[in-house]
Amino acid sequence: MTELVELLKISPSISLDIRYATTNNFVGKIVYSEPCCFLQKKTAMRLDRVQKRVQKCALGLKVFDGYRPLSVTKIFWEALPDPRYCADPQLGSRHNRGAAVDLTLIDAAGLELPMPSDFDEMGERAHRSFIDTTKETLEHRQMLQDIMESEGFIPLETEWWHFDDPDWEQYPILDIPLDSL
Repeated sequence: MTELVELLKISPSISLDIRYATTNNFVGKIVYSEPCCFLQKKTAMRLDRVQKRVQKCALGLKVFDGYRPLSVTKIFWEALPDPRYCADPQLGSRHNRGAAVDLTLIDAAGLELPMPSDFDEMGERAHRSFIDTTKETLEHRQMLQDIMESEGFIPLETEWWHFDDPDWEQYPILDIPLDSL
């Protein structure tokens, strides 16, 4: 059953940086009408548990994206028709189901921990197998992966920031505009 909820209503201490509501993203244009994050309720609750765990280490989560309307997936596919980085809109994505999240770790001051690449960098440096970087960034990437996996999230091999809810298949593909939620 679909039950999209606004993430900050479930976990108000999570930081948001909804890049697709800005031009600071790989397509270079605004594709979201609102800088908000919606997820399936169970996914949001799972993410809230992750946030509570990282807060014990004086860290936090910063979310870049959650639910994504199918119409936006079509825009992404037109810009970059590469299934390593963008979902084929004929198949839909886990984001279209509200069961995927793009995020990173932040310190107590709200600064992002260094990672091997920037968010939305579509290339080898974003891959989980990429190792030609500093020990610190590899440790941060692994820490994020470990804490997300501890709550059941499944990492995407080609994007260190992307995690899927393990129950993603139970949710339908949606194309509801964010300003209609």
